[in-house]
Amino acid sequence: MTHLALSDRTLELVARRFRYLGEPFRLRILQSLSRGEKTVGQLVEDLDANQPNVSKHLQMLLEAGLVSRRKEGTSRVYSMGDPMLLTLCDLVCRSARERTEEDLAELQSAQARKP
Repeated sequence: MTHLALSDRTLELVARRFRYLGEPFRLRILQSLSRGEKTVGQLVEDLDANQPNVSKHLQMLLEAGLVSRRKEGTSRVYSMGDPMLLTLCDLVCRSARERTEEDLAELQSAQARKP
């Protein structure tokens, strides 16, 4: 793995991006958008959420550059703004799964040693 020397400004921008990703509902929106473009109404239905909440989080994701928006007639259609997010989420999920599997194996090993 290559380690980059990042400026303080760049580190702040990276930290800001991770803060936006630190909200589970925003991750649910991104997960839904990973399956294709959607309007606010489609996201509301897909996420079983209310429109004001979806719109608020979409606006934050849009400001962070994590989603894109285009106008189609009277609707706004949202999509993933940064395809690398899918790679990042996949890496984090794989790491979490591996850690969980390791923890489970340790628990099973400890349980097997008990008399």
